[in-house]
Amino acid sequence: MATVLIDGQTLTIESAYSASIGQSTLVLCDQAIDRMSQSRQVVEEIVNSDQVVYGINTGFGAMSSVKIDETELAKLQTNLIRSHACGVGELMDPEHVLLMMVYRANSLAKGVSGIRPEVVKLLIEMINLGIAPIIPRIGSLGASGDLAPLSHMALGLIGEGSCLVRGKSGWKEYPTSEILIENNLKPVKLQAKEGLSLINGTSQMCTYLSLTLLNLERLLLFADASAACSLEAIRGSHSPFDPRIHNNRPQRGQLISASRIAGFLHNSQVKLSHEDCDRVQDAYCFRCVPQVHGPVIDIAIETRRLLKIEINSATDNPLVFYGKNGSEIISGGNFHGQNLALASDSIAVACHELASIAERRINQVLDPNWGGQSAFLAIDEGLESGYMIVQYVAAACIAELHLLSNPVTTSNVPVSMGKEDHVSMGATGTFRSLKSTTLLSQVIANELVCSIESLERLSIQPGNGVVNLKKWVRKYVEPFEGDRVMSQECQSLANSMLLVDPHEIFG
Repeated sequence: MATVLIDGQTLTIESAYSASIGQSTLVLCDQAIDRMSQSRQVVEEIVNSDQVVYGINTGFGAMSSVKIDETELAKLQTNLIRSHACGVGELMDPEHVLLMMVYRANSLAKGVSGIRPEVVKLLIEMINLGIAPIIPRIGSLGASGDLAPLSHMALGLIGEGSCLVRGKSGWKEYPTSEILIENNLKPVKLQAKEGLSLINGTSQMCTYLSLTLLNLERLLLFADASAACSLEAIRGSHSPFDPRIHNNRPQRGQLISASRIAGFLHNSQVKLSHEDCDRVQDAYCFRCVPQVHGPVIDIAIETRRLLKIEINSATDNPLVFYGKNGSEIISGGNFHGQNLALASDSIAVACHELASIAERRINQVLDPNWGGQSAFLAIDEGLESGYMIVQYVAAACIAELHLLSNPVTTSNVPVSMGKEDHVSMGATGTFRSLKSTTLLSQVIANELVCSIESLERLSIQPGNGVVNLKKWVRKYVEPFEGDRVMSQECQSLANSMLLVDPHEIFG
């Protein structure tokens, strides 16, 4: 099994995801252990002094002015975890929990959080063993970190609560104390600042935005491929993908989309059919695909840049700095998830737009005036409805996407007696965007169902990439031979788009 280094600096989204699904093992970097030990020494020096420092010997939030006696500091941290573990709603998927734990461990490994290495080592051991604390999803405001969900995670480290454990037959629930003993692991007894270090960060937001991005990047490729299929199905013009057009508006995403679609259309006989054609221009849903898909590619590129930094950042508060010229503990706001929240809002809108333009292409494929086939691709028109309702379902998904595209960043609710007066709502936003990608996958799948069926009724050969995609789609969706129940096939195709390696289809 491959290993992934936890060093606070070089973690990637893909390597973190690999560890969360049990395909790789985490290893804590020696240099990270040294950094954590040095920052821990600073905390212990403060504990043994007369200094009053937020997060170490004070209360939290609006109660940060309350000094806590040295004899109560361990209890303070345990109370923090228990009081903040009050999340509600559906449970997080255990693999999502493990990904959140990977991100938390890596953030702490930067060595500026004042936490002992043994706490992070236990976190990593649990990830490697597939031990995921049970965590209700709802509770984070996306500022002051993902306090509630990370508190439920921290309960597992102190041996409280329940957890789900990955096994050969799936996930099984156990009391956390029992499963730790079974694996020769000792729960930690939290010391000064350690509870706060564990729960004060953007790890849940990073988890959902990472999963969203991985989905979106796949779906952007499928959106371009699906558009190429629909274009071939209506025998549309290839001219809008001529590189000369896009080189004169060299937006990065637009160039990528146009180039990909042109690649899918390579060696197409459809292009030859336009030599004596009287069709001047196709509708915008075909002609402007690069100009619509392209900006979403740009959003995905920027989100990946942002996440690469975020998952290798220290996002708790306060941070512990040490060096030859002395040490200092500084309070700030790295726990604020505005960057992630705004990215999630953009992605939600982008998913709606990708789905919206795809549905318009479905409409044209099913319309005899554009597609040149029977209405809704029915064989016996009137007696059969064909793929009529496949389009309706796509439209229903778009209604859901429209609802989800409303911004969450504008719903600020001040908390903690006004001390925490502006929050990002990034946990809500990133989870919403993950749902948006799932809905988008269904719309694109429905487009493929229609366009592939239409293509197979043509006598001319489509482009090479379209041919490859057609073969792959037929693994999940049978050709139309009459009305039948389509739910399972449509859903299976959508699910597969989020899992398949595109190289298996396109080479």
